[in-house]
Amino acid sequence: MDHAEASAHVALESGVVLLAAALLFVLLFRKLGLGATLGYLVAGAIVGPQVLGLVGSGEQTLSFGELGIVMLLFVVGLELAPSRLWRLRNAIFGLGLTQVVVCGLALTGVIWLATSYPMAAALAVGLSLGLSSTAQVLPMLQSGGNLRTPVGEKAFSILLFQDLSIIPLVTIVAALGTQGASEGGAASGWTLLPLALAATVGLVLAGRFLLRPLFRLIGRLGEREMFVVASLFAVVASAAIMQSLGLSTALGAFVAGVMLADTPYRHELEADIEPFRSILLGLFFISVGMMLDLRAIAAEPLFVIGMAALLVTTKAALITGIGMLAKLPWRGALALGLLLSQGGEFGFVLFTQAQQGGVIDRETASLFTAIVTLSMATTPFLMMATAPLRRSATRSAEKRAGPDGETAQALVIGFGRFGQTVAQMLATAGLDVTMIDKHVPQIDTAEEFGIKVFFGDGLRIDMLRQAGAGEAELICFCIDGDQVEREFLASVRESFPDAALFVRTFDRRHVMKLAGTDIAFQVRELRESAIAMGRAALGHLDTDESEIERLESEYRENDMARLASQIEADDLHAGMERNVLRGRPERG
Repeated sequence: MDHAEASAHVALESGVVLLAAALLFVLLFRKLGLGATLGYLVAGAIVGPQVLGLVGSGEQTLSFGELGIVMLLFVVGLELAPSRLWRLRNAIFGLGLTQVVVCGLALTGVIWLATSYPMAAALAVGLSLGLSSTAQVLPMLQSGGNLRTPVGEKAFSILLFQDLSIIPLVTIVAALGTQGASEGGAASGWTLLPLALAATVGLVLAGRFLLRPLFRLIGRLGEREMFVVASLFAVVASAAIMQSLGLSTALGAFVAGVMLADTPYRHELEADIEPFRSILLGLFFISVGMMLDLRAIAAEPLFVIGMAALLVTTKAALITGIGMLAKLPWRGALALGLLLSQGGEFGFVLFTQAQQGGVIDRETASLFTAIVTLSMATTPFLMMATAPLRRSATRSAEKRAGPDGETAQALVIGFGRFGQTVAQMLATAGLDVTMIDKHVPQIDTAEEFGIKVFFGDGLRIDMLRQAGAGEAELICFCIDGDQVEREFLASVRESFPDAALFVRTFDRRHVMKLAGTDIAFQVRELRESAIAMGRAALGHLDTDESEIERLESEYRENDMARLASQIEADDLHAGMERNVLRGRPERG
């Protein structure tokens, strides 16, 4: 076996071990209500070189795992449509900025007073610990159905600003590391800011004049797999450009997401990227677990436990106070403080940056990586322990915010002539409506009239989930033909049990195929318009209005009785005796 074959064999074995460990521990920890993030971390620590030694070092997988962070920032960017950013502007830039600054500086002071670290090291570590875990908190809010509550929205806004603050924080940490550097060394970290701004402008222009036309072309061609390739290209290329300039790859991915957030392709992009993001982010956490220096932790267990307790206590107290200043009830503010009390995954990125810049040494980075990991482990326990208190807040003081802007009350799948009418009636009633279609010319035509229609295949569960079906009250399938199938509707009902399903059916055969499914309403296309024309024709013949009403009622009863016979017999020929056209005399 040559070197290449041996390397491939080792990589395959490592992949099997990592996937098996992730599957086992994530399922176990989710079953215990402790979240997937902690499961990945523990899995990495156990199979890593310091416990079982079943795989190589964490550095070998971290480079791939960091792509999960990159894709997470891309998805965050996709969420920043101008309308949503504007609605949450006060919470994002007010609460978010306050939390990052207050917690970062407070933790800097705690570390400086509790240790012998110089101020530069304390500042680098304190600012890093001020960030919370987006990857842990958002899934907790979503699984509990609390993302749309006042606490959930404020937590999301703070996390969003934390994600945005990564860029200036990386710049600050880099600047701390290059202070006093010899001439000819790395450029001062402060010079990264104008370079980052110039690169951002370049990426925005590239997105508008290159990426948008590219996605429009792929949409016209209808090549599903090419959309996935183009999505990955947009993320990786943007990150690579930033990396080549010595900037954060996260910045490149975030800009790529923002410049595509207001396009019709946003939901399709989210659906395509999501599987890669989830897997790679899990790999990132496994790598972090593998890289935990257990010997350093064992040498100073009291320091790790005590500092983790100080981190959680300090952040919980400060964020609770910030929440109360934002006019949350004290119970809601406490829930917000506990939710965001842990350290975050971007702290690992900043620790690495600080270590590379010489601000902290490897042992310090390992210790605070362990402290962040331990703080993450406390969050599920804290939330479970305070559940009765938080439940009181949720039921009394925290009424759910109605969907407005980014979360629609109704999804309309298919924006042809039929879908347009349905969407207009719902919008006339004041409902927020998200419209999806996969025909690019139709989307372009709607855009000419100032109507936002998103590109995507509305017959994909992941696409519906990205479009907000989990919180929608209505899902209206207005697609031409008989594309909506019984098995698909069963999957939709299972995935989104709170949404009422409305279906446009093609003909009697299609109605028979969907018989027995949990549909709130279905209508055969053309049936009602044909009845309207029949009424108009009878009126033109001077038929009395009461007689027209009787004839329509008779037709509807006869037609539905015939359809019931056909469904029961599963035979289109059943109930033929009710067809009034059958056996009529020919006119010579």
